[in-house]
Amino acid sequence: MDYHQNARTLVRSREQMARMVINEGATFKAAAARFEVSAKTAAKWTRRYRQHGRAGLGDLSSRPHCSPRQTPSTLLEKVLAFRRLRYNGWRIARELGLSRSTVSRILRRAGLNRLRSLDPPPPVVRYEHERPGDMIHFDIKCLACIRQPGSRVTGQPQKRSRGAGWEYLHVAIDDHSRIGLAAIMPDQTHQSATRFFQITRQHFARFGFSIRRVLTDNGPCYRSTPFGQALSQRNIKHRFTRPYTPRTNGKAERFIQTALREWAYARTYQNSAERQNQLQLWLHDYNFHRPHASLNLNTPASRAGLNRNNLLTLHTYSLFFVHCLQSIARMFCWASTPLY
Repeated sequence: MDYHQNARTLVRSREQMARMVINEGATFKAAAARFEVSAKTAAKWTRRYRQHGRAGLGDLSSRPHCSPRQTPSTLLEKVLAFRRLRYNGWRIARELGLSRSTVSRILRRAGLNRLRSLDPPPPVVRYEHERPGDMIHFDIKCLACIRQPGSRVTGQPQKRSRGAGWEYLHVAIDDHSRIGLAAIMPDQTHQSATRFFQITRQHFARFGFSIRRVLTDNGPCYRSTPFGQALSQRNIKHRFTRPYTPRTNGKAERFIQTALREWAYARTYQNSAERQNQLQLWLHDYNFHRPHASLNLNTPASRAGLNRNNLLTLHTYSLFFVHCLQSIARMFCWASTPLY
């Protein structure tokens, strides 16, 4: 129970006051003077203590026992019925002869004071396919190219990088294991989408499973004939998300959010090449080391269906590949550094 910081009495002091009167035979005036309250207050807490014990020394509700001027329940139902017909507050007040403040108070108590409360979001329907490769989610995220650290990092408006262009992050994630893959492509045309599909197929083949279904949005690159032919040649079923419903492809959307928070915007990059070099490092950490909340804090690689020896071999290969990329990046940086 919350009490005012300068309250004279609390439950403990009220009990001491009542015991002083009952056990020690002190008068109400003497007990009140001891605790710096009025004699009427001392008599009140003593009476409650005699009737209910310590449980009766708490503060009671200030709500009145009866409210003769309270809005009738039938009128409340009419207000809510009009609100469900999308009537606003002043129109309901005019129809029922109530004040706008009364209507506002009724709607606020019922939780219908905002129109979005009339159409609550649909319940979340979670699903997961039984085996790795049963469904692979594809999506694309547009990222701004980096020429130099921008004004948001440096705080200097004159260092804005206007016209730096865009690069496109193509992502794929397995529905069952949550093993993810991402690659930077120059555009989001059907050539890049088809090329990324080939990379994804080879990537998941190293984990020991093949792709049986693909889920994409309704973008032109995924609706194109070459992309559809690349899937049909390997007997892969193609599923599309519901239009204007990103949650249908929620696993890919969530994977993109994680990539933006933990990789793309996790640190200050000097240029786009430096950010791209860190992508494989982050993907290795995501697939092999990062605990996943939807997997009971297990890693995605642990659900690939591989035995321990194959998993360790794949992990070693992935580490070797990342170290090769780091070496190439360092060689590139050394070659681009002027010698004096």
